[in-house]
Amino acid sequence: MSLGKSPEDERPFEDDREEARLSIGRVLQQARITAGMTVDDVSSATRVRLPIVHAIEADDFGPCGGDVYARGHIRTLARAVHLDPAPLLAQYDADHGGRPAPTPVAPLFEAERIRPERRGPNWTAAMVAAIVAVVGFVGFTAFKGGNDDSGSNTQVAEGIKPSTSTTASPTTKKDKPEDPKPSDSAIAAAPQDKVTVQVSAADGKSWISAKDHNGRLLFDGLLKQGESETFQDSEKVNLVLGDAGAIQLYVNGKKIENDFKPGAVERLTYTKGDPQVG
Repeated sequence: MSLGKSPEDERPFEDDREEARLSIGRVLQQARITAGMTVDDVSSATRVRLPIVHAIEADDFGPCGGDVYARGHIRTLARAVHLDPAPLLAQYDADHGGRPAPTPVAPLFEAERIRPERRGPNWTAAMVAAIVAVVGFVGFTAFKGGNDDSGSNTQVAEGIKPSTSTTASPTTKKDKPEDPKPSDSAIAAAPQDKVTVQVSAADGKSWISAKDHNGRLLFDGLLKQGESETFQDSEKVNLVLGDAGAIQLYVNGKKIENDFKPGAVERLTYTKGDPQVG
């Protein structure tokens, strides 16, 4: 009597095939857990509503409102958890009948937060206007002085000592306007009854989140290389660093020496008595 394979014998092969190709939601969920972020963290960082994040991680794209919006959400969530969105978008297109046609009426939606540009006094324009005014005044004075040469010669011929006048020389101010980024000395001069934290993306870009002692959000977004943000509170500042290895911290005017690894997610709290990691 020959024995054939039962359906249970074939089951491990099917399981292996399923594991080889994880779903989009499972990939995003595992990447979020690896990054040390909660669903609330991802929702706050991307401005994608909490129920939609839960639905996508469960591979339910119905709440997104269509393929165009679903692709936008997948791209945004992938970037927040440090994934390349291209393979996930290709997998979504393959599972949902190909890439949707461009929408001509409304622009594609991406729920990434666009931080408003901070505008301050236009010191460059003011400096240029001041230099132009000084140069114009000097040119006018020199031209007028040339026309008055005949009068000076007449005074010398008649024995009258011409009065000596000092021609104003142009004063060119070469100092550049101050960098709007707070300096270390400015941080060191911060009030002693508050905690002041400066976060600088010295070695690369990093997503950061900062909250005050009441849990109010002070900043949530991507800090590009060379950019910095300064936070202040009366009691404490709570930080989440998406890539701590790229960040340099100054707390209450003092540089924090750390050994954060590139790509590591760190949760830090600083108070008035620091520098020391809370």
